[in-house]
Amino acid sequence: MNLRIIRIGLWIVVGLAAIGGMVIALRPPAALSPPIQQPMTEVGGPFTLVGADGTPFSSSRLKGKPFAMFFGFTHCPDVCPTTLARLAKLRRTLGTGDESFAIVFVSVDPERDTPAEMGRYAAQFGAPIVALTGSVAQINQVKRAYGIYSGKVPQAGGGYSVDHSAAVFLMDRDGAFIATITPDEGDPAAIAKLRRLMN
Repeated sequence: MNLRIIRIGLWIVVGLAAIGGMVIALRPPAALSPPIQQPMTEVGGPFTLVGADGTPFSSSRLKGKPFAMFFGFTHCPDVCPTTLARLAKLRRTLGTGDESFAIVFVSVDPERDTPAEMGRYAAQFGAPIVALTGSVAQINQVKRAYGIYSGKVPQAGGGYSVDHSAAVFLMDRDGAFIATITPDEGDPAAIAKLRRLMN
């Protein structure tokens, strides 16, 4: 009887070991696991895009003046016009005129956002806005530099919208990243950041 119990026990152990081996074999290899997102150590960098006048615009033209950089698109129904109108209002609130920060608006929809379209759109907000577009490759390079996500969202009827990051990047006179302004941040906190940026 004891021998029979021992044999049964051994078969159970063997069976469990076999099941364990199958589970390990069925696990996806580490290479197929989702990549771990590494935090960005630097934000920004040199770029060349296309201005509203259709000519190349180099980031070197922004040197010497702090700027607020926002990524969006002219067909955006809410976030983009709200953010640009807010930046224009904050700029007026600071009351520093031409000495204030520059507003830079970069398209994430270069297929539709021509230079002329960007210029017309930026002119609606009552503030000097540097409106930039470019080729898909140029836009992708700037998006990578700023850690920007954007992606097309198909709509009924064959059109599309674009989901995208909504933060505003505050860059100092040398093009170094200082802080972000997010949509859920109140104006007093945003103004405090802008004052720090300009000083």
